[in-house]
Amino acid sequence: MPNPAPSRTLVTEKPARAGNGYLMALVGLSLGGMGLFALVRGLPVYGIPLGLAGLFVMGGLYLLNPNQAAALTLFGAYTGSDRGAGLRWANPLSVKKRVSLRDRNLNAPVLKVNDQRGNPIEIAAVIVWQVRDTAQALFQVDDYEAYVRVQAEAAIRHLATCYAYDHSDEADTNSVTLRGGQDAVAQALRAELQARFHDAGVDVLDAKISHLAYAPEIAQVMLRRQQAEAIIGARAKIVQGAVTMVETALQGLSERQIVVLDDERKAAMVSNLLVVLCSDRETQPVVNTGTLYT
Repeated sequence: MPNPAPSRTLVTEKPARAGNGYLMALVGLSLGGMGLFALVRGLPVYGIPLGLAGLFVMGGLYLLNPNQAAALTLFGAYTGSDRGAGLRWANPLSVKKRVSLRDRNLNAPVLKVNDQRGNPIEIAAVIVWQVRDTAQALFQVDDYEAYVRVQAEAAIRHLATCYAYDHSDEADTNSVTLRGGQDAVAQALRAELQARFHDAGVDVLDAKISHLAYAPEIAQVMLRRQQAEAIIGARAKIVQGAVTMVETALQGLSERQIVVLDDERKAAMVSNLLVVLCSDRETQPVVNTGTLYT
C-alpha cells in the first residue's frame, strides 16, 4: 500500500524580541563615544572594545514604516516578526526581512475560458488583498506575490467554468449566471481566493469581476441572439398591451351602447385595432363612405 502523504507544518507568525530603537541608539552612541574618549586618552585596551560594542549595538537598528513588519531570522531559524513602527532594535545578528501590510490591488489580466455551457468567454477580476501572517508569506511559499497572481488566475478560471455566462432559453431563470448574479459570483470568487491564499498568509479584502464578454469568435452570434430575445420580449409586451386596449374599447362601446356589433364586425374591429397597435410602421386610415356592412 502507498504511504500516506506527510502532514504539512505551517510556519505561523509570532512576536519578535525587539525594542525601542531610540534608546538603543543612545546606548550605542554612548559606547562609541566612551571608546573614542579612551583612544584619545591613550587607552586602546578599553577604547577598542567599547568602540566595537557601540558598532555592534548600532548594527541592530532598523526602521519600519506604518503598516510594515519585519520578519527576523537568526542563522536560518525564524525568531519572530516585529510590527512596531518607527526606529526599532533587535539582535544585530538577525536578518530583517521587511513585509508590507498595506492593502494591495491585483488587476488580473483578461482570460479566455469556457463557461459552464462550453461557450468561450473573456473574464477578468480586480482583487484587493493584504498580508495577514508575515511568517507564512515569507517562509510557507517561495514568492508570495507571484503565488497570489498565479492562484488568482486559477481561481478566476475555475469560477468561469462553474457558471454560465447568461440564461439560455430553456434554463431556469432563477439560476446564478456570471452576467446576472454579480453579487453571488463575487462572493464565490472571494471564498475561493481565500481558500487558495490561506497557506500564503494572505487575506482577500474584496474581489469583483472587472471584465466579462463573449469571446470575439462568437460575440456577433450571441449579440444577434440577445437582440432577437429583446425584440421578442418587446413584441410580447406590445401584443399584451394591444389586447388589453381592444378589450377595454369593446367593453366601453358595449356598456355605453354607442354601437351594437355582431360577432363578425367585432372580429373585424379587433383585427383592425391589433394591426394598428402592433404595427411597427405608421398605419394609413381607410375612410368607409358606405354603411357599416358595405
